[in-house]
Amino acid sequence: MDVLVNYAWVIWIGLILLFGIIEMTTLEFTFLMLAIGSTGGLISDLLGAPFLLQAIVAAVLSLLLLFAVRPRLLKALKRGGDPTRSNVDALIGLDGVVTNDFSGNANHVKLANGETWTARLMSGRPLVEGELVTVTAIEGATAVVVPAERTAS
Repeated sequence: MDVLVNYAWVIWIGLILLFGIIEMTTLEFTFLMLAIGSTGGLISDLLGAPFLLQAIVAAVLSLLLLFAVRPRLLKALKRGGDPTRSNVDALIGLDGVVTNDFSGNANHVKLANGETWTARLMSGRPLVEGELVTVTAIEGATAVVVPAERTAS
């Protein structure tokens, strides 16, 4: 027990380093809060507190940080995200022009972003070449389209 009392600071520094390394790989703020809690245990050791009190300080500080600070940090981190849709999500709602007549079987449309996609008519009347369509979904490599309000000139 003397070793634990005399070298508790080594345990706390080891925990701080361990939690810090894990936090750098996960980036979710959980292990950061545990590292800060361990820092509280180290500080209480340096102030001469018994090991049980050090462990209580570390646990209480970690829990307070996990439940009070971490959610706010995560919210602030996500607030700055780019709201622009990308990849397949960016195609939903995009207009396009029918390149060949079709009535539901797969055919092609040229989208407003310049890409040509295989398309399937969701429902409605047959489409003719030059008619405007809107993408409602992407199923694999096929754009599901519906007729738009007006036709292309």
